[in-house]
Amino acid sequence: MVRRVFFSFHYENDVWIANIVRNSWVTKPNTETAGFIDAADFEEVKKGGDSAIKRWIDNQLNGTSVTVVLIGAETSNREYVKYELEKSYARGNGIVPIYIHKVKGRNGYQSSKGSNTFGEIGKDKNGNSVYLSVNYPIYDWIDDNGYNNLGKWVEEAAKKAGR
Repeated sequence: MVRRVFFSFHYENDVWIANIVRNSWVTKPNTETAGFIDAADFEEVKKGGDSAIKRWIDNQLNGTSVTVVLIGAETSNREYVKYELEKSYARGNGIVPIYIHKVKGRNGYQSSKGSNTFGEIGKDKNGNSVYLSVNYPIYDWIDDNGYNNLGKWVEEAAKKAGR
């Protein structure tokens, strides 16, 4: 089955590493990505302010079944990553959190391990709070062999979400 995945990450800090992860995804069969934007387009969207950024996120989430959140050093502090997680949960996407701190980025840069604590991202059908750090398995791109396992993680998340 073709899976269209939205990638959520701290743009300024982690876009280089996010591209490494994304490129490993798009080289596999039956895959599509969403949520990627080049630097010039990103600056243009930002000029439109908060509502333009949220509108762009909402449009990118359309047609996706899974959201992959790439957790770098400062990802959990990012307002728009939190928004992406809340919207992803609300629309019923499967969610795959992945630590990326050991991935070598531009010029060999590696970030410190980020927090998986994003606060409540929604309520389940019983009214209980849902948290990324409690309700989802969290993977490590290097230690858990993300290059070879991302497809499996995405499929498992989609099935768990009924997608």
